[in-house]
Amino acid sequence: MVVSSRQILIRAYPSYMTGSQNPYLFHYLIEIENLGPGSVQLLRRRWLITDANGKMLEVEGPGVLGEQPVIAPGETFRYQSGVPLATPLGVMEGCYILQHESGQQFEAPIAPFTLAIPNIIN
Repeated sequence: MVVSSRQILIRAYPSYMTGSQNPYLFHYLIEIENLGPGSVQLLRRRWLITDANGKMLEVEGPGVLGEQPVIAPGETFRYQSGVPLATPLGVMEGCYILQHESGQQFEAPIAPFTLAIPNIIN
């Protein structure tokens, strides 16, 4: 069985967090929807975070928030996290490494999304 990343739909909803110690703290909600016929488990994540100065930070590790969730067909897994930046504008992108119930591992890309304080982009 060939498992495709097209069977996984990833949506990101970034937001700016006001009132924080860090002036540029961003939160994001991620939804991972399994459109395929079998369950998948999220094993690892890889993020590339770039601020407006071009400084890049790569974050890699097991699961998300200490979990390696199993997502059944038709189900959506949601989680929230955050990232501080040194600038009021940045971009995040990356991928999840998932394993289909058949044992096959595959990458599901996370499209770039913008982190921006309100009204900085017209």
